[in-house]
Amino acid sequence: MKASRQPLSRQRVLAAAVVLADTHGIQALTMRRLAAELHVEAMSLYYHLRDKEALLDGVVETVIAEFARIDTSGGDWRTRLRQRFLAARDVMLRHPWAPGLLATRRTIPADVYAYYDEIVATLVDAGFSYHLAHRALHAFGSLPLGFAQEIFSPASAGGSMEADAAEADFAAMAEALPHLTAMVAAEVHDSTDPTLGWCDSQVEFEFTLDLLLNGLERLRG
Repeated sequence: MKASRQPLSRQRVLAAAVVLADTHGIQALTMRRLAAELHVEAMSLYYHLRDKEALLDGVVETVIAEFARIDTSGGDWRTRLRQRFLAARDVMLRHPWAPGLLATRRTIPADVYAYYDEIVATLVDAGFSYHLAHRALHAFGSLPLGFAQEIFSPASAGGSMEADAAEADFAAMAEALPHLTAMVAAEVHDSTDPTLGWCDSQVEFEFTLDLLLNGLERLRG
């Protein structure tokens, strides 16, 4: 007897898309490649997702939905937010292509608004005014989503992040920008320090997060 094929659904398509991106990179995610992974015809995907942009929007929604499973019920407001942001970072480290993809989307998934609503609720419940909570969100920047926005990114400027090219760039910078070059040379990431970009590391993420949380605690008082 022939085994019945698992029905195709939007959820199944998006789950497979995330796995494909995790395994081969976001550039490998095409409708044709995804259809092959699911053992279906490419046209059958368009019943669930109208085009490639809808697919990418759905992939972002799927990653953000992982944030909803974050349990931050214990501790004071700083502990809860710290746990939430670090858990979000764990999600992004599992999907290192996600921060860059999120930045390209024209629409914001509904789950992002719900996620930030919970952050504001945590602040207000701790005694912050909505005014100060608003300023806190600006100060946090991309930290609630688990990554630090790049200050400098050679790739985004059309440059290269390859070791040889980076070495040549630093050599050219050294004379004109001695202090900036010295800082970059001193801050080379340890091989065991998880990164999500050229200037994003776990150490830098936690330093910035704690600096902001401690500063907000002083303002709250």
